[in-house]
This record gives sequence, structure tokens and C-alpha cells, in this order.
Amino acid sequence: MIKHFKGSILVTILGLIIAFLWGMQKHSGNEMLCLFIVIFLAILEITLSFDNAVVNAMKLEKMTENWQHRFVTWGIIIAVFGMRFLFPVVVVAIFSGLSFAQVANLALNDVDNYTHYLHLCHAPLVTFGGAFLFMLFLSYFCHEEKDVHWLSFIEEPMQKLHMLKSTEVIITALIVIGVHYIVKPEYQLSVLVAGFSGIILYLLIDGVSKTLENIAEKKASITGETAKLGFIGFLYLELIDASFSLDGVLGSFAISKDIIIITIGLAIGAMFVRSLTLYMVEMKTLKQYIYLEHGAHWAIGFLAIIMFISTNYEIPEAVTGLTGLFIVGKAFFDSLKNNKNISSNTLEE
Repeated sequence: MIKHFKGSILVTILGLIIAFLWGMQKHSGNEMLCLFIVIFLAILEITLSFDNAVVNAMKLEKMTENWQHRFVTWGIIIAVFGMRFLFPVVVVAIFSGLSFAQVANLALNDVDNYTHYLHLCHAPLVTFGGAFLFMLFLSYFCHEEKDVHWLSFIEEPMQKLHMLKSTEVIITALIVIGVHYIVKPEYQLSVLVAGFSGIILYLLIDGVSKTLENIAEKKASITGETAKLGFIGFLYLELIDASFSLDGVLGSFAISKDIIIITIGLAIGAMFVRSLTLYMVEMKTLKQYIYLEHGAHWAIGFLAIIMFISTNYEIPEAVTGLTGLFIVGKAFFDSLKNNKNISSNTLEE
């Protein structure tokens, strides 16, 4: 287990050193507070993203070994610098009308103004992420070939929705339209555009991913090898991670106004989530605990709903994190119970 988390431990040590030195330079006398905030943000990121790790593991199992490791190396750079720093700056630049350089300067030197502009972008940002994640949620439970059910009384009727063409798109689009009516008038157009962009992007990535999977499976049936995905699988995972991270990135500014401290804390958390993903892939965790996938997707569905609601109402990060943990935890223990029942039946026979 240590080998999977070695990189995460090294990143943690390096991150804490940088945070302490940054605290000495920018927040003299509050270095220990900076360390505490970094650790708190890292734990928060792990809590919010545990279901993300389960979903990542599902996709990562279908990728080549090289791309699995690139998910940790290249992926962590994209996750940390790209999603936790660069992406919010780009979004603020688009919505504020300021240049990228001006917004980057605000992020580093005038955090109050930067936070103000980021708050103005909150509604369209979380609508985009919510739409993308809700499409992922519905696509899993409405899948025609899904043959294992955890909450059967809900999941079996949901699966039958696959008979209606484009069910996921229709339901998600209706929710986005509903959300656009509850936000302030000045945000309505941007929320509508962001929501439909999330739906379209999911359809594009999922469509390309499935097409390449089918091609890989056909080649594999000829060569006798296992079908594996490369770059497109990596891109799919990064987009899922991006959608998950939106809520955490926005919420982290309620804990600290220092973007460097925020980035370090979220980076440590993101690294542990990636290490956990690789660990689950190697240990075949999803095959051992059959309801984990279901729990993760239910948690995704609830996260998407929370993101939609947060366009107009403030929801504490603790609610988001604990909801996901409870659902995935329940799925894990139900999987254990299922395994014990199977073992007992086998012994009786």
C-alpha cells in the first residue's frame, strides 16, 4: 500500500514546506495557521472526491499501464495548475472582461477583488459542472446492459428509462432550464449556456470514448489481448475531475483568501485521490465490492443536485462531503454484507 501513496506523501511534505515558507513571506507570524489550512483543505478535497476516485478507477481499468501512470504524473499537473489555479483565472477573465494577466495579478496580489469576480462566476460554473455530472449519473443508471442493482426499487425503474431515446439529455436539460429560472436575471443567460455546454461536452467525450472502446474491443478480439484506451480515456478522466473540483475550488475561498495556500492544499488532496484510484485499480477493489460503483454514482447525482441548488443558495462544504462519504460508505458495507452472504451460501452447498 505504501508504494501507491509514496508520491502523495512526498507531495505532502513538499507542499507543507512551501506553505510554511510562503507563510513566512506573506503572513509573518501565521506560518502554523497556513499549515493548518493546507491540511484542512487537503482533507476536504479527499472527502469531496472519494466518489470521484471510485469513478476514476472504473475508467482507469480500461486504460493502458502507461496512461494509468500519466494520469498521476501529467494528470496531477493539470489538476493542480490547470483546474485549481489556471481554470478559475480564465473563467474570471471571460466573465469580468479583464485580461488574463490582470486576473492573474488579482489572484496573487488582490485576493478580495479576485474572490469578488469569482463569486460572480459561481452560478454558471457550478451549473456547467452539475450538468456534466448529472449526465454521468443518469447514463450509468439508465444503461441498457446494467445487470447489477444496489437500490433495486429505484435502479430497476431507472434502467427502463433507456427505452426512451435521449432520456439523460432531456432530464438534465429540463433541470438546467429550471435552474436558470431560480437565479438572478443577470445570470440567467450565462447559466443556460453553461448548463447546455456541460451536456454537449459530456455527449462528445462519452461518444468518442465509447467509439474508441468498441474499436479497441474489436482489435482485441482478433489479437486475443485486453482492450485498452489511451489519450481519450485520460481526457475523459480529466473532465470528470474538473467537474468534481469546481465545487471544492469555489468553496475553498470561504476558508482562505490566499490562492497559493488554497492551491497547495487542494494539490495534496488531489494527489491522494489519484493514488487511491491507482490502488483500487491494482487491488481490483471494484470487483470485490460490487456496490461501490453504484454508491459513487449516487453520490455524483447528489453532488450535481447540490451544485444546481448552490447557484442560488449557499450550501456548506461539510454537507457535500459528508453526503458523498455516507453514500459510498453505505455501498461499501452493503458490498461486504453481500460477500458474506455469498460465502455462507457457498459453504452450505
